Amino acid sequence: MTVFLVIIVLALLAVTGWQISKIFQLSQRPDADTSQVANDKDNRLNGILMLGFVIFLYVITIYCFWEYGRFYLPEAAAEHGSEYDNLMFISIGLIMVVQIITQFLLHFFAYKYKGKKTQRALFYADNDKLEFIWTIIPVIVLAGLIIYGLFTWSDIMNINEDEDPMVIELYAYQFDWRARYSGEDNTLGKANVRFIEGVNQLGVDESDSYGKDDKIVTELHLPVGKPVLFKFRSQDVLHSAYFPFHRAQMNVVPGMITQFGFTPTITTEEMRQSEYMVDKVKSVNEERNERNKELVAQGEPTLDSYEFDYFLLCNKICGQAHYNMQMKIIVESEEDFNAWLEEQPTFGSTMEDSSENVDRPEDTAGDDTPESMQEDGSEEGQEMENAPQEGEEVAVVD
Repeated sequence: MTVFLVIIVLALLAVTGWQISKIFQLSQRPDADTSQVANDKDNRLNGILMLGFVIFLYVITIYCFWEYGRFYLPEAAAEHGSEYDNLMFISIGLIMVVQIITQFLLHFFAYKYKGKKTQRALFYADNDKLEFIWTIIPVIVLAGLIIYGLFTWSDIMNINEDEDPMVIELYAYQFDWRARYSGEDNTLGKANVRFIEGVNQLGVDESDSYGKDDKIVTELHLPVGKPVLFKFRSQDVLHSAYFPFHRAQMNVVPGMITQFGFTPTITTEEMRQSEYMVDKVKSVNEERNERNKELVAQGEPTLDSYEFDYFLLCNKICGQAHYNMQMKIIVESEEDFNAWLEEQPTFGSTMEDSSENVDRPEDTAGDDTPESMQEDGSEEGQEMENAPQEGEEVAVVD
């Protein structure tokens, strides 16, 4: 009902405005120009407005760069990140130069060549020289950007095997991630979604000896300065592994393995101490504190204090919980990483523990009765076991 009333009010306002415009037309002088064709005065006004608009455009652009530049990308946390950022800076710089020149010419010519009754436009059917210029310049510039980008892309995609990169599989499914480390042999065991059963959530082939020492975790740890080769698998739909601070992203496609690699260069603690991140954390916590005051007044739970962490995100809309599909990443020293990895159970030991739990008889599993009663299965033993203890009340059932 409220929506219906709002629509009626808006319709009445539109009718009122239309009627007022009619009144203004009737109140004009008899000699007023009511023609719908633009005259010299209209053209001069529009030319001035075009100049004013381009000046406004430049002012707002400068203001946005000055005021919101702090929201720009932080320092890259991967070895190839500087080349990635340089490519983006060059692209943005070229776009800004072209934008400034073309916008100025567009609006200046709109003012300079505004319509006049005594002026006629000169028409060119074609101009081969101009067409060649505005075609060959973009071709050269784009070719240079593409070639530069290919070198950067090659650094990410083609990992030098001589550097002995650590191999990690990232497994995506709705709506979470799992990481599988390749163990001491640095070789991942074979896997297939058809093998998924019980605790084997990633479908690792139990018959493959290379998979015995693999380690499956829910939190990704990376050693700083160590090349890492990531291999990606998806259990269900198309996902996308996105490392924003490491300037890397790769589609995770069902039925195939994709890969890329990079070398982390900044630990989590070092990034937390950077000037950019200190300011960001402070700003976020100030906003959360203000929000917490409102939540306390409403009797609702408050927000936790924000602390920076690297995260692996899904950058494809993969379902209802896509927004929350992420995995925490901890970049640390190689010593801390090795100590953490040593504590993680291997796939082989996990499967052995699972088999033991399945094979254990149900009547003895978790039995706390004395040994003599477990060995003695006689009726007397059963009576002793079921007999009430001293001081224990006995419930009588009619």
